[in-house]
Amino acid sequence: MPNLEHPAYPAAALLHLESLVPCRESQVSLLLSIFGERQQFSFPSIFIYGHTSSGKTYVMQTLLNTLQLPHVFVNCVECFTSRLLLEEILIQVQNCSSETEPASPVPCDTFNDFVRLFKQALVSRELQDQTLYIVLDRAEQLREMEANILPAFLRLQELTDSNVTVVLLSEIVWELFRPNVGCFDPLTLYFPDYSIGHLQKILSQNHPPEYTADFYAAYINILLGVFYMVCRDLKELRHLAALNFSKYCEPVIRGEANERDTRKLWKNIEPHLKKAMQTVYLREISSSQWERLQHDDGEPGQLKGLSAHTHVELPYYSKFLLIAAYLASYNPVRTDKRFFLKHHGKIKKTNFMKKHEKTSNHLLGPKPFPLDRLLAILYSIVDKRVAPTANIFSQITSLVTLQLLSMVGQNDQLEGPRYKCTVSLDFIRAVAR
Repeated sequence: MPNLEHPAYPAAALLHLESLVPCRESQVSLLLSIFGERQQFSFPSIFIYGHTSSGKTYVMQTLLNTLQLPHVFVNCVECFTSRLLLEEILIQVQNCSSETEPASPVPCDTFNDFVRLFKQALVSRELQDQTLYIVLDRAEQLREMEANILPAFLRLQELTDSNVTVVLLSEIVWELFRPNVGCFDPLTLYFPDYSIGHLQKILSQNHPPEYTADFYAAYINILLGVFYMVCRDLKELRHLAALNFSKYCEPVIRGEANERDTRKLWKNIEPHLKKAMQTVYLREISSSQWERLQHDDGEPGQLKGLSAHTHVELPYYSKFLLIAAYLASYNPVRTDKRFFLKHHGKIKKTNFMKKHEKTSNHLLGPKPFPLDRLLAILYSIVDKRVAPTANIFSQITSLVTLQLLSMVGQNDQLEGPRYKCTVSLDFIRAVAR
């Protein structure tokens, strides 16, 4: 029995819509109840919120396109100013009718001009007899525009005296939107995160035609068992499923196992899923590089240093400056003579470390150091002689700009500047290689 029923729309279209939006039937049914029939006035503004990859944008696009409702769909990140946003809405309204030629951009500087031009566009395109839906995706960007934009969109039906509904899609709650002055509150609708059962059902629909649905569903079950605790993003999980499926099928292709040998298939895919755990959300390497690494049976350690957090291209002396800064931040001053001087003489081991120095310096955090100590360590770790030229000092400034070093306190003219190294040990190891 179909879950979506509405007397104003054909049953075949609703059945097709239900197949396109799995696990979101209740939200679609509620939206259809709010929308009503084509000629009926709907609620002036609707606010839909939920975490990323919860289906907000997809459900709205699929609903409006499948039922062929007149609509405008605008991404507020692309239209980052009020003028771009208003002009894009007018252009799409004028292009709603497929029988007319594409419209040319119309200059629109204020919301008063937008209301006037919007009413003219509705009359010219004969859209006043049915509801027009204006969907603003990533609507949190409206808060960065003029103060009147958001309240005006919430009352657009009243301002234009026309049958129009504004739908706002966002990842944040309405309480973070509400302006300081009073405004019309929209009807709020929440899209919850997909559960593991929903993800299993949605991802299993993408099974390749050369394999059975049960075989691909078993693979998705294994994938979710590994990644669900660290990743709930449907887009990321779909990417991981497509990326690792070929490795899961290898025993079947070689004839070493059949599609029901779940244990053999799991033992074959387990090490590769563990390697994929290192790249969740990061996109450190492309899909072709990942497949090449799988084909070469590379070790997980080969992925180290690929991330932007552990791999930065720096000039030659900047690398040594960064290493010297790390040594100066985490080694006490009293150890410099022992570590960086060739003929430092004998050092008593009994009282070498004080009680408070027995704690790991990595737990205590980086300590500030003066410029002359940084240069002294630099001269000792570089093989050849380095002259203190303007190039060296400019590279120190560049490291501060890149936030690899931070300047501590004021630049005292008597004592000179003091710095602190802000990078991690893994970062320094990658640079030191």
